[in-house]
Amino acid sequence: MFPTYDVIVVGAGHAGCEAAVAAANLGSKVMLVTMNMQTIAQMSCNPAMGGVAKGQIVREVDALGGYSGIVTDHSMVQFRMLNLSKGPAMWSPRAQSDRMQFARKWRNMLEAHPNIDFWQEMVTGIVVKDGRAVGVRTGMGIEIPTKAVVLTNGTFLNGLIHIGDKQFGGGRAGEKASKGITEQLIELGFKSGRMKTGTPPRIDGRSLDWDKMELQAGDENPSKFSYTDTPVVENQLPCHIAYTNQQVHDVLKTGFDRSPMFNGRIRGLGPRYCPSIEDKIDRFAQRDRHQLFVEPEGRDTCEIYVNGFSSSLPEDVQFKALRLIPGFENAKMFRPGYAIEYDFFPPTQLRLSLETRLVNNLFFAGQINGTTGYEEAACQGLMAGINAHLKINEEAPFVLKRSEAYIGVLIDDLVNKGTEEPYRMFTSRAEYRILLRQDNADLRLTPLAQKLGMQLDERMERVDKKQAAAKEIEDYFRQNSITPEDAKELLENKKSAPLKQKVKLHSVLLRPHLYIQDIRQIAPGLDEMLKKYPKEFIDLAEINMKYAGYIKKEEELVDKMNRLEKLHLKEDFDYNKLVSLSAEAREKLTEIKPVTIGQASRISGVSPADISVLLVHMGR
Repeated sequence: MFPTYDVIVVGAGHAGCEAAVAAANLGSKVMLVTMNMQTIAQMSCNPAMGGVAKGQIVREVDALGGYSGIVTDHSMVQFRMLNLSKGPAMWSPRAQSDRMQFARKWRNMLEAHPNIDFWQEMVTGIVVKDGRAVGVRTGMGIEIPTKAVVLTNGTFLNGLIHIGDKQFGGGRAGEKASKGITEQLIELGFKSGRMKTGTPPRIDGRSLDWDKMELQAGDENPSKFSYTDTPVVENQLPCHIAYTNQQVHDVLKTGFDRSPMFNGRIRGLGPRYCPSIEDKIDRFAQRDRHQLFVEPEGRDTCEIYVNGFSSSLPEDVQFKALRLIPGFENAKMFRPGYAIEYDFFPPTQLRLSLETRLVNNLFFAGQINGTTGYEEAACQGLMAGINAHLKINEEAPFVLKRSEAYIGVLIDDLVNKGTEEPYRMFTSRAEYRILLRQDNADLRLTPLAQKLGMQLDERMERVDKKQAAAKEIEDYFRQNSITPEDAKELLENKKSAPLKQKVKLHSVLLRPHLYIQDIRQIAPGLDEMLKKYPKEFIDLAEINMKYAGYIKKEEELVDKMNRLEKLHLKEDFDYNKLVSLSAEAREKLTEIKPVTIGQASRISGVSPADISVLLVHMGR
């Protein structure tokens, strides 16, 4: 019935979709298996992409040839660049999406790909022969042969939904849980755990009083995610901000005795940085209000997402509390919020390629690895899809360094440190974040994807143009001067010291609170030259000049770390023979089997003294 596929991807969420297109774009014949073709790429939680650090990930996925950025640009209803008051390392794009349009665009792009086939059914197991994944087994007993399997099961593995004292199996509202895979993986020797996430109630927007909330509009000049020729959002929809109050908190507390979070029915840990509303008022009892973001689900629906009000309290308690929020006095609920528990597999059981150590040609991506968030899932799917293709073609794995991408930071953290709670990306996790900005993801990653065979010729042409433009602009600033007279009015307005003599434009730009946009108003030749370049190219040149010192320091740190990355360790090395290593280091090194000294240095529990022992053993 079925040919032998190169790669089978199980699950069609954000990780599964990216895994399928990554392998397919490299030339693999792919089957995408999902329990429901109608929920491909569904935004199960909030209808948004990007945000702090997450926006950088979406741009990286796009730069590597993934589709998340393209789909977001085609379906967004609002765009905001966050953290503009901070330095460029912190600037993070975020888009509010049309939930239905987002899923529809993803499905259209997947179905348009000649290398992707589909099958709608639950996968209940992996076919393993001689320690290698060679197929999947479905609920109907069908075996589909393949050379590699990518599991992207999201919250479906033995998923259990909680609403107050009610609980029932499910992977998300209205969909059944996935059974069989966890049990088989445990039999094969994998360790598993439980995690928890949640979602807020959905509200009828027609029943809200918007005048009682704060308006949160999109950017006046919106940008986008993809480096390709995608549309810029028009006719943006507003979001709104509302606040809870003490009355809301008092009502919520009346349901605590029926809360699965507080009575012990939920065993899994939830996301620390996205707690439920009952968790917030319990942990932060000193606060008399909490901020809520009231977000539209799309252009053609009145459904509203109440970001910040995630809850697993009884539905009647949720409803009473909601109606005490200003603007929600007459609110009608479409469905209550709920918590969901699901199985995950500690990611220390993976290689940096996201292939499992116990079963060859079996890859994990997304929430099965203990992460939370569409963006974290999408980038893992992309990397798993790429590496599944490379593995079956006997090519070296594609692994991004921490200095090359937030994606590299995420996977390195997961494999070397593991996680006991849902892992979410933040800019603070990246030690080289001045190098890993959202504006230069294409310069960092598109050349690497092109070498892999992603066929990104048009993207590479744009990368070359962007680099050439930045160099030309930087050269102009270093070669052309401005007189004290020409700069006098601008410097006075900016409360900056006057020039005593003619100086290069570059030295004026390096002053605080002075930008290219200011200088082009007093340097006619500059203004004429810049008119031929898009704002993105000009911004790159400006960042390169203003932050040159910081960029150079980080590049020097990267060079030092890369020396350790070049010192390779044998995977079958017996660390128990090195008695000078601490007991914890021997245990962790044996479990994770680092590929390089650099990787070993980032494993939790391996100290600098342990690294010195390894270096001495290697004759360094």
